[in-house]
Amino acid sequence: MASFPRPENEQCQYKYDVFLSFRGEDTRKNFVDHLHDHLWRRGIVAFRDDHHRHLQRGKCIKPEILRAIEQSRYVLVIFSENYASSTWCLEEVAKAVECKDINEGLVIPIFYKFDPSDVRKLRGNFGRGFAKTEETYTGDRGNIKRWKDALNKVAGLAGRELKDGYETKFIQQIIGEVENKLGPRLSCVVGDLVGMPSRVANVVEYLCLDESDVRSIGIWGMGGIGKTTVARAVFDKIRGRFDDGCCFLANVREISKKNGLIYLQNQFLNDILLEDNLTIRDDHRGANMIREQLRHKKVLVILDDVDEKEQLEKLAGGLKWLGHGSRIIITTRDEHLLFQYGVNSIYRVEGLSLDEALKLFCLKAFRSDHPPAEFEELVKQVIGYAGGLPLALDVLGSFLAYRSLKQWQSALARLKECPEGKIFDRLKLSYDGLQQKEKEIFLDIACFFKGKEKPYVTEVLDNCGLYADIGIEVLVNRALIQIMGNKLWMHDLLQEMAWEIVRRESSEEPGERSRVWLFEDVCHILSKNSGTRKVKVIALRSGDYRTVCLNGESFTNMTNLRILDVCAIHLSSGFKHLSNELRLLRWDNYSLKSFPPSFLPKNLVELHMRDSLLCSLWKGKRLELVLMHVYASSDALLCLTS
Repeated sequence: MASFPRPENEQCQYKYDVFLSFRGEDTRKNFVDHLHDHLWRRGIVAFRDDHHRHLQRGKCIKPEILRAIEQSRYVLVIFSENYASSTWCLEEVAKAVECKDINEGLVIPIFYKFDPSDVRKLRGNFGRGFAKTEETYTGDRGNIKRWKDALNKVAGLAGRELKDGYETKFIQQIIGEVENKLGPRLSCVVGDLVGMPSRVANVVEYLCLDESDVRSIGIWGMGGIGKTTVARAVFDKIRGRFDDGCCFLANVREISKKNGLIYLQNQFLNDILLEDNLTIRDDHRGANMIREQLRHKKVLVILDDVDEKEQLEKLAGGLKWLGHGSRIIITTRDEHLLFQYGVNSIYRVEGLSLDEALKLFCLKAFRSDHPPAEFEELVKQVIGYAGGLPLALDVLGSFLAYRSLKQWQSALARLKECPEGKIFDRLKLSYDGLQQKEKEIFLDIACFFKGKEKPYVTEVLDNCGLYADIGIEVLVNRALIQIMGNKLWMHDLLQEMAWEIVRRESSEEPGERSRVWLFEDVCHILSKNSGTRKVKVIALRSGDYRTVCLNGESFTNMTNLRILDVCAIHLSSGFKHLSNELRLLRWDNYSLKSFPPSFLPKNLVELHMRDSLLCSLWKGKRLELVLMHVYASSDALLCLTS
């Protein structure tokens, strides 16, 4: 079994973003409690210990408290009048000065309702508190000097001062400063951000942050491509520029269906206003509250995974809802929603490059940038299978980590038969949001028309009653297909997802599925006469010429068959029936001289019979038939007779 390097600690260097040093009796139940709560709600990990702050003088500070200071990126020293009367607090500030770089601003003083000069000059109530401590420790001049020096150094730093102002506004200012200092904490928030810097830079450029107008942008792409990851990274990078508040509403589609829009509206306003006592009774009133409360505020709003117009209307109905300089970012799989909302620009998230895909997969599978030599060929197969989709690379890399070479080979063989469940479920969300005719078009493209010219596909599907012009446009908007060089394309994993949807229509019997495309399945339903009226498409594009033994009743029950493409099948016997619902019939190398007499395809628009032995189409019946395309070999005699 191959050996893998154990995962290294690639997380943040620090366990906490900030350490709160405060005098419990002064601020524990009011200011510090509110500050701590709001820090956490903004995603800032704050350490607060108030379980032992009632201890009397002489009690030693616990080692884990000092260790927490070392493990914190910043220390917020909240000076209050009785701060210096606690040796616990004095030890904390001394430890902060000892292990943090004062010049780098890693210690931030907060002066709570008294003059900062009282700390520097040790006067007033603050000075009297320190004097009492000094009396108690007259024999410990070393610590007295250490505490005094620490107080003097921290008090000399640029800090925040609250006198008679509102605490809520003061707390928002503190949070804004902390967020600015923390900056883009990407590696702490979204894991292995392979390929992320360039994507984040592109989105930030679209946002035009130096402009004072209100702007909105869409982040669009197929499921699993990394839209949410990009949005979170952008959010963490720029949130510090919005003093009036920020909100990241994740999983809007899922939460709105589960809990309703009122729940999201409450979360939206609570995150921005930092208030928990808001009550919204209906979503119309909620929309009005959002507009009234935020129209003069510069805020950053991210609406993640939006799938309905109403969600946008009730959460961020228009740019006039927000104050100057605000920014709205919407992630969605539906480009048309962004057009409806009127975003200023749309950023399409592309798949990872080959190098990026290799790096991401190897980080997940091996905790290294490169695979062990014996895994290189298998890794290439996985990279090719994932096609640059971060979701697939993440899921498969995590699944294959610490498995043997033989287990890898087995897993890859299994993938060829059925997709990994987590990948399938995420991709299928886009399919589930389609209307029935759009689902039909998507499955037809996946099973038959991928790589074909759009006008040709549109013509055939229109004649199947599927309204292909609008349907194909919807699929493009939903990032389920692409039009490249006027041809229809889709990601290989989306195609595989479509195949799996069809397979799940009947796990055991292919004759109960809507579409059949594998030679073994075609052979099964034709030789055993197991096809049913559920079969709509048989599309076999095999490169070899194999013979299928047709039962005389092979097509009898497939009365809804509308596309039949079996150009590579040789017949060993005849058959009696063929669906009159056929719109497209391709049967090159057809080895019989005629079709069954009961075959009256009034809806047929395309006929391919190259290199066949067919001598005539239909005899003895009057058939008003207009074929748009007829393809036959030059030596075949094709005639319509009445």
